[in-house]
Amino acid sequence: MNTPSSETSTAATVRIIASPQSWVEGEAVRQLEAVSRLPGMRLAVGLPDLHPGKGAPVGAAFESEGFLYPYLVGSDIGCGMGLWDVDLLTRKAKAERWAAKLDLEGPWVGDTEAVLAEHGASGTGFESALGTVGGGNHFAEVQRVEEVHDARVFEALGLREERLLLLVHSGSRGLGEAILRKHVDRHAAGGLAADSDEAREYLQRHDGAVLWAKANRALVAQRTLEGIGATGRRVLDVCHNSVTARHGGGRVGWLHRKGAAPWDEGPVVIPGSRGALSYLVLPVGTGEQSACSLAHGAGRKWTRSAARERLKERFTAESLTRTSFKSHVVCEDRDLLFEEAPPAYKAIDRVVTDLVEAGLVRVVATLAPVLTYKTRGRTAE
Repeated sequence: MNTPSSETSTAATVRIIASPQSWVEGEAVRQLEAVSRLPGMRLAVGLPDLHPGKGAPVGAAFESEGFLYPYLVGSDIGCGMGLWDVDLLTRKAKAERWAAKLDLEGPWVGDTEAVLAEHGASGTGFESALGTVGGGNHFAEVQRVEEVHDARVFEALGLREERLLLLVHSGSRGLGEAILRKHVDRHAAGGLAADSDEAREYLQRHDGAVLWAKANRALVAQRTLEGIGATGRRVLDVCHNSVTARHGGGRVGWLHRKGAAPWDEGPVVIPGSRGALSYLVLPVGTGEQSACSLAHGAGRKWTRSAARERLKERFTAESLTRTSFKSHVVCEDRDLLFEEAPPAYKAIDRVVTDLVEAGLVRVVATLAPVLTYKTRGRTAE
């Protein structure tokens, strides 16, 4: 199973892109194979960060024909990663001072309509959460360049080794959840005929949520940059929870990504845990074997409850606010601090190596954490 492109024989082609050195949980494989048996499913791909989700695995991409499945996209429609080049030298970073004062909680006081319009999005009634990170594995992280592996691509992106970067991981907040809930109330985990009115209605709301999520990341970045006294330029922004139409061979297919970064939209950042490197990579090859998708992160090794139980015996909450990189972590939700601790995640270097060995990416640079913002403990609805 765990070979760079191993396949099993079910209703659809099932492919797991992972080396023998990578650990993939059996439940995640079972979920992947279960999805492959859904009506219209043609391809189910598990990436190196594959792990079990709520009914369907995370770190996977699925291609279907004739049907689309909102449940495979999940509740955080449009969730993704944005990277900003920060106009501040690394040697001028003040992580301890920033950690003490940076606060991204609560509604943003500003013109939300203008922010949304700038990104082609519109109001949805969830604007009180616009510009907030959210819970779970979402974050805003100030980073420094650890090492440049491909200077030509690095410089072509307008990046400089001596400057800081900002990586934002967030999505559509309560908007995506409301869209999925409406579907689940009618259809549970069932799919929609692609030519139905309900499918068209879902896709319209889905596409709006994708744009809303992109605007949200931009505003989180703006608030973070203002908080550290800097300005920035967006380098990339990619979505890893979505469904998109794919045209070819006279047919229309539907590509669902659940925790899978796009292979076909240029450079991507694949983050590790808050105590590990992140990788800026350039997609290479054709992307066909991976459904034009890449890993979106390290992938969980332990469930949240398991992480809390195991790590509270080994660490104090205070110790988890610093990392082996001497970076600072802002997380005033005690449970979340343990749930998102570095040992709860797979090794990001192994995940990226699997992608390199599968001929899917080339590493451009590695980025190390300076300050990771999770939450001050107050949430925006």
